[in-house]
Amino acid sequence: MKKINGVYRNQQMHWVGDGFPVKNLFSYDRLGQMISPFLLLDYAAPYTFSATQEQRGVGSHPHRGFETVTIAYQGEVEHKDSHGGGGVIKAGDVQWMTAGAGLVHQEFHSSAYAQRGGVFEMVQLWVNLPAKDKMTTPRYQALNATDIAVHYFDDQGSQLRVIAGEYQHYKGVAATFSPINVWDVTMQKGVVQHFEVPAQHNTIVVVLHGNIQVNTTHEIKDHSIVLFAKDGETEIVIEATEAAKFLVLTGEALNEPIEGYGPFVMNNQAEIMTAFADFNQGKFGQIAAEIM
Repeated sequence: MKKINGVYRNQQMHWVGDGFPVKNLFSYDRLGQMISPFLLLDYAAPYTFSATQEQRGVGSHPHRGFETVTIAYQGEVEHKDSHGGGGVIKAGDVQWMTAGAGLVHQEFHSSAYAQRGGVFEMVQLWVNLPAKDKMTTPRYQALNATDIAVHYFDDQGSQLRVIAGEYQHYKGVAATFSPINVWDVTMQKGVVQHFEVPAQHNTIVVVLHGNIQVNTTHEIKDHSIVLFAKDGETEIVIEATEAAKFLVLTGEALNEPIEGYGPFVMNNQAEIMTAFADFNQGKFGQIAAEIM
């Protein structure tokens, strides 16, 4: 079994805009190359919003040099960007946005969800782009729940959704720039599964809800991550000690410098300065206004 290098838990919540109460479970400024090619993961744990006519979320802001992956569990988010991407993601859907050379986007609760209110729960993952692809043309991938391959462990609700990469013979529909796996797993209490991951990948298990036992030795609580060693081993054993929901993330490390500032992640400070200059000069474009 793969050696566990560390377990980290965060119970502190902060707001992103006025629509996303999140807990940051990992970020590159603390863990660096140990999590490459992943950069950051925010978990919006279940939170009940009252019905409103107001617009809740995050207004227009830029990105360059990486991708954002939003996994919707409950609630709805409407996305628009300056490259023409956009749409509403609902429970079970995934939004994969490649900022690449740069764009401006906004993320708000959908008007339908805002007007009815209810529980909101989502994950946003940042995936780094290789240096050769950082200035790629932006793109938007809307992954509907019905398009995501599902492997069922039992008929009681234990399952694995392959968002990116592959699991056994199931393949994810997301197109990626480097080899990664994003598996969205739900397991009922008492279920035990053996996961095979690529030996050369960095591997992270992100526990969103419930408790699990990893490799028969480590009890992991919700809102935690488990980092594994690249030790040539490929097996991870997970038991749900209570009903649990978690992500398994694996990826081939880029082994390139990481220089980030706010909404930009590049390879050096000069590229960060260029990103700010390009944004200030309007090179990231504008979000098209709605025609009434």
